[in-house]
Amino acid sequence: MLALLASGSSRSSSNNKLAESENSAQNSNNMSWGTELWDQNENLAIHTNRGIDALDKFANFLRDRVAIETEYAGKLRRLVKNYQPKKKEEEDNEFTSVQAFRNLLKEVGDLAGQREVVSESLQLQIIAGVTLLSKTLREERKKCLSEGATLQQNLTTQLSSLDRAKRNYEKAYRDSEKAVDSYKRADMDLNLSRAEVERYKNVMTAKIQQSDDAKNEYANQLQKTNNLQQQHFSMLLPAVLNRLQELDEKRTRGFREFIVGAADVESSVAPIIARCMEGIVKAGESINEKEDTFKVIERYQSGFTPPRDIPFEDLSKCDPDSVQESHYSNSTSNHLTIRGTMSANKLKKRVGIFNIFGSNKNSLTADGQKEDFSDLPPNQRRKKLQAKIAELTQNIAQETKARDGLMKMKIVYEANSSLGNPMTVEGQLNESEHKLEKLKVDLKKYQGFLEKASQVPTATSSPQATRNQLQNGHRTSRHSNGSADDHHDDGDDQPDDAGSLSSSSASPESGLGTSHTSLPGSGQGSANENAIGEDTYYETEVETLNPVGKCRALYPFEASSEGSIPMSEGEELQVIEIDQGDGWTRVRRENNSNGWDEGFVPTSYIECTLYA
Repeated sequence: MLALLASGSSRSSSNNKLAESENSAQNSNNMSWGTELWDQNENLAIHTNRGIDALDKFANFLRDRVAIETEYAGKLRRLVKNYQPKKKEEEDNEFTSVQAFRNLLKEVGDLAGQREVVSESLQLQIIAGVTLLSKTLREERKKCLSEGATLQQNLTTQLSSLDRAKRNYEKAYRDSEKAVDSYKRADMDLNLSRAEVERYKNVMTAKIQQSDDAKNEYANQLQKTNNLQQQHFSMLLPAVLNRLQELDEKRTRGFREFIVGAADVESSVAPIIARCMEGIVKAGESINEKEDTFKVIERYQSGFTPPRDIPFEDLSKCDPDSVQESHYSNSTSNHLTIRGTMSANKLKKRVGIFNIFGSNKNSLTADGQKEDFSDLPPNQRRKKLQAKIAELTQNIAQETKARDGLMKMKIVYEANSSLGNPMTVEGQLNESEHKLEKLKVDLKKYQGFLEKASQVPTATSSPQATRNQLQNGHRTSRHSNGSADDHHDDGDDQPDDAGSLSSSSASPESGLGTSHTSLPGSGQGSANENAIGEDTYYETEVETLNPVGKCRALYPFEASSEGSIPMSEGEELQVIEIDQGDGWTRVRRENNSNGWDEGFVPTSYIECTLYA
């Protein structure tokens, strides 16, 4: 019961409030400034001026916001431009994280575009409208105030006339009263002659007439003033004040419309901004760490397997002369970098300078790689060849379409000579045929490269591991010219070191192929010696080369590959072989443990002084 009473009372209170609001709205509609504020002309003038100033302030706010939006959009675009991937980073575009970042930049660029749309719309639609409305309102207000001032001046003038007529009437009335008193006294005075009495009477009559005239003028001015005042406060002034009211309502209504319009401008781009946010979220969700990991493997996988275990060397069963060579091979292997795990960029920097063992007949591409990509690991080589074949196939298809189009054009021209001369197409057709033939030759060549690369079995270990196995399983004799002759213990013919080094690794820093005193490029010396078939062993012979000068290290150098030796800044070394144009100099330094250390260092890292 109590709940019903409470609900009933709440409903009745809400109904009362609704009725009050309706009544207040109806009363406000019936009210006007002309009737309710007839005496507040000055306050209304101040109020309308403040209202227009508020409208101008809103316009200035919008201008500042437009400047912020424009600056924000410009900075977003500069941000996107600054973080666009560089050309050297294009090879990373295959990774999902990089693709997601590029999509993010695209969406942020679209966001900048939407901020520009907001800025332009506010400038053209809202600010222009506010400025025009403010200007119109000021002009209308000025007219209303001027008209009101004129009406007030007319009323003031009439009131002044009334006041002047009243003062004249009061003076004339007092004068007539004095004249009447003077006549009465003269008439009662027996000492005065009749002529004098008659004169007082005439003065009295004149004063009474003047008083009556002043009274009539005062009455006339009073009537005119009352009429003007009634007309002023009931019609003329209310009309002016009502016009000011309309002007202020127009300003208020415009304020509302412009605020809503500014919000509509923002709302109009909200769906597009929401789609941009969805694109950013989609870009983030597209990142797949497993896919990126697979692409890293696919990009850098060389096809080599890790090196096998190094066999144990039983010194009691080995020839004493082989100990030094075995120590050399094991010590140098600690400084090697397996080429199969190097990036293609590092590989192509090395090959062009020091590839003595490799064939020089193979031309290089624009990026410094061999034409058949034989300087790359097997997997990378096959991928490069496949990509090249796909590119050539696409070019052939495009060129074939172009040739077919030219042939059709020639047939049309031959059928109807008015359309064109068929000889003009002949030159283009011949050029297209030559280009197509060249592309087909290149395609066949690269298909041969790919077939050859596919036939070669994948190496089971890196080139350095193969070299270590050869050095551990063979006895090597190093002569003064730097060549290495390998012989198996049982005397069978084995591939020479030069051939195996050329086929597996033409490392410039190996120390075996960096000068004219190293192994012959074709490996003929070892092949001829193996062909002798003698079951003899060559003892290790090292002929010390005489130094040709001395040098001082300008910079520290860390040896990272076979044949090179480290050096510290300022260290002095002996030069035993000058730079042969490959950028490396052979040096020697005294080592207390091994006697002498020899190897190659970069020529640009040292300052040489040659002996006369």
